Amino acid sequence: MYKVFLWLWLFSPWLCADELVVAEISLKGPFTQGGLVIGHGQPGTAVSLDGQKVAVSEQGLFSLGFDRDAPATMQLSLNLPDGSQRSHTLSIARRDYQMQRIEGIAKKIMSPSPQALQRISADSLQVRQARAAIKPRTDFAGPFVWPLTGPITGVFGSQRVYNGEPKRPHYGVDVAAPTGTPLSTPAPGVVTLAHADMFYSGGTLIIDHGYGVSSTLMHLSKVLVKVGDEVKPGDIVAEVGSSGRATGPHLDWRMNWYQSRIDPQLLVAPMAANP
Repeated sequence: MYKVFLWLWLFSPWLCADELVVAEISLKGPFTQGGLVIGHGQPGTAVSLDGQKVAVSEQGLFSLGFDRDAPATMQLSLNLPDGSQRSHTLSIARRDYQMQRIEGIAKKIMSPSPQALQRISADSLQVRQARAAIKPRTDFAGPFVWPLTGPITGVFGSQRVYNGEPKRPHYGVDVAAPTGTPLSTPAPGVVTLAHADMFYSGGTLIIDHGYGVSSTLMHLSKVLVKVGDEVKPGDIVAEVGSSGRATGPHLDWRMNWYQSRIDPQLLVAPMAANP
């Protein structure tokens, strides 16, 4: 897994992933589009990224997420416990994304009916509500593991073309497995959404890892936990399926930092290294 160490320097206005300097907070992780960086500073430090307030634990732990299309630079602002302020420019590496063409998507999914659109809207509201609360958990600090093993059939950021029509980018990693294959949570957390059948994502779980970081497990054939359950890797939370907008059985694992989409594969070891 690609990791870098970065110490923010009081006197340097420009910071990028290959620098190592000493100052008031530490940042660890990939400074690239789709990356999640773990930060640790003095308790009581207030943090914001490009004007977005970042929740910080009592111990000074926090995270920074860089969306699929994050700009080349982002501004990190700190209000320190002594009242002083710091501002640093982070350099975010750009990525090139794959193009994928998928045929055979049902017409009713490509062109939803008015009734289906109402259902889609209700689904979206439930997802937003599930991610809205900032839970005081530090599970986001890792480690993360694969929820299951199998062939990777889709990657983060790829642009998908359904039935010849370009659609939104894919924001997760797809792992193919037979229907009914058990899967676990990628990190400890609490279940904030457990839905048997959403229009696009089918059986859907959202697991909150704390302070704005969450995992979404999609296209499930069975959901085996309920909202409020605390889970940890090794706990079987669901089974693989092909529900919702899927052409075959697989797990679509997605991750969010607040509303930003981040790449799960940047948080786990290569699959062969997992037990």
